[in-house]
Parts: sequence; structure tokens; C-alpha cells
Amino acid sequence: MRDLIVFGEDWDGLPSSTQHLVRFLAKDRKVIWVNSIGLRRPTLSVHDVKRAWRKLTAKQIAKPTQANISTPENFTVVNPTTFPAPQTKLGRKLAANMLQKQLKPIIEEAQLDNPILWTSLPTAVDVANLLDTSSLVYYCGDDFSSLAGVDHTTVALRESELIDKADLILAASETLQAKFPQDRTQLLPHGVDYSLFSTPAPRAADLPSSGQPIAGFYGSLSEWLDYDLLESVIQALPQWHFVFIGDTCERAEQMRRFDNTLFLGPRPHNELPTYSQHWTVSLLPFKNNAQINACNPLKLREYLATGRPIVSTPFPAVEHYSEYVSVARHSDQFIEALTQAVGCNINEDQQRALMGQTWQSRAEQLDQWLGAL
Repeated sequence: MRDLIVFGEDWDGLPSSTQHLVRFLAKDRKVIWVNSIGLRRPTLSVHDVKRAWRKLTAKQIAKPTQANISTPENFTVVNPTTFPAPQTKLGRKLAANMLQKQLKPIIEEAQLDNPILWTSLPTAVDVANLLDTSSLVYYCGDDFSSLAGVDHTTVALRESELIDKADLILAASETLQAKFPQDRTQLLPHGVDYSLFSTPAPRAADLPSSGQPIAGFYGSLSEWLDYDLLESVIQALPQWHFVFIGDTCERAEQMRRFDNTLFLGPRPHNELPTYSQHWTVSLLPFKNNAQINACNPLKLREYLATGRPIVSTPFPAVEHYSEYVSVARHSDQFIEALTQAVGCNINEDQQRALMGQTWQSRAEQLDQWLGAL
């Protein structure tokens, strides 16, 4: 088995699709995981300053600590120091050389076997030829041209270069797959930790227990949610609780004015079933935009694995599960779907539909593609 050098998200965040896949691949490989090198230049905002300080003060090498993501001993996490998303030729060269100087000693000490360079971030293309790897894999889980919070022009140019260089491109959705050369691209939809989300879990202590129905959502409460729709539904159903788990944007904060909303903040991934298994219905209230049309949200399959009802706005990834998801195009349909979900039992057919879509099965398929490089 060839070893891996992975450029992905920060390992200590909520597990991404890349983390789920690499966790299984790492059982038979050495892995060097490089924490995020960024998709945009930092600003002087409080959030960016705090994040920059954490990265500058973090130890260069750290062992993974998430209890819900077990990794073998031959797994190394690197906190690199670099310039995020440089735009000039000089800036790109300086950032790439910084990364090379930090990573080469770590790679040499690990004695990797003919490593594959895997990146989920287009900005890693600048270092692709500097780390003595013979194969390059690009795993694309988002439409970066429409993704909020990135330097679109910079990232689009890097992605174009990465597509030309990549030996294998993995696309998380059919919409993304259509963007890439078909002879080097494979469709790799997200999987699910089926056992975690289908095995009965105790009810979270801070979930409302008044007996009233609960509509729940977890994930980033960002600008891609349809807040106008949510506010109409929340106001129309005062007898319901609406529970939101995750970091909030300014627009999401405006919903705190409703008495029947509850914002719990972020929760560890392995605790999410203690909420989603016990609320009445799970929500996917997305806007209709390019980012959502290209996405394949992890929470969709996690919601399905609980067996609880799901109400969603329409987007391509949800069409594959139309038998189990109530799709609502406007607030009246959303309200009707929520009302009909009250009293529903666990849908075991819905759960069984996910059994062949675990992260392990996705990783086994991926293992075959990597072996062919």
C-alpha cells in the first residue's frame, strides 16, 4: 500500500469527508496530514486574528485527539506555517518553499513508501512538485467558484492548474463530476458512519422535553441557509421547538428573537445522534444557489441513518432519496411536511437504504482506484 501526504482541513475540527475516508485508508498506510493552508487571505477580523494566532502558536506536529476519529500510530498531523492563498508569483513561490522546508524533514523521518499526494484544497497545487511524490489526487467536495469565504479568483486559478496536473480526480457529486475531464475523474459520493447514527443513543439533556414537536438542524448556520423561509415557518408553528446546533452567522442570529428557537452552539460529532435521533424531524433548509446545487452534504445521510423524518428544500443531492425526504419548495409546503411528520415511527427502510453507503465501503472503492495509480 502506498502511503499518503494529505492536504486537508484542520484535523481538530468536525470530521470532513476527507477525514472519514483517510481514517480508513490509514489502517494500511502511513499518513502525513497537513492542516489547512487556507483558501483566502486572512483579514483583521477577530475570527481571523484568533485563527492565525492558534496556528502560529500550535506545535508543528500534534497527535490527533478526537475521540470519535481513531487513527493508528503511523498517523502524523502537521500544523504548517505559511501564507494563505498568495496571489503573486513571488508569494506563491515563497509559500511553497516554506511548506517544503517544513514538510521534507517530517516526510523523510516517516520513511514513506512511494507516497501519493492527496489534496482537498486547490491552493496545495503550488507544492505538488516539491515533495517527491509520483501521483497527485484531487478530491473535490465543493464548488469553490461559488463557495462562501474563499478568494474565488485565486482558488479558481489554482484549481485549473490542479486539474491539469492531477492523476486522479474524485468528485463528491455528479454536478462536480461534470466539471472535470472524464477520463481521470471518478464519482465518490459521501458516505455515512451508519453505526454511529443508527444505533440508539440517549437523549441529549439540553434538548427540549416539553412534549412539543422539535424541528432540528446541525451544521454551519451560514448564509447558504434560507432564513426567510425558516422565519416564515417558525412564526407559523409557535407550538414547535426549532433547535439549531452549530456556529452562527449574523443572519442566523436574527432568529433568536423568536421564543420557539433554541441555539445550542457547536457539539462534537459523536454527540449529534443524541439530538437527531430524538427530535421530530430533521431540517435541510438550503437556498437555491450554485454552491448548494453542487454540494453533497454529509448531514443528509446522517439524518437518513437515524430513521427520523426529513424535510428539505430541493437540491440535486436530495433527489436520490426522494422516497424518504419530504421536499418543500415554499413555506406552506414546509409547514405541511412538518405537520405530517408528527407521530412518525422510525423508518427502518430508510435506514436500510444507507447500509451500503458507509465510509468504509466508500474507502474500499477508493482503495482500488489508488492502487491503479
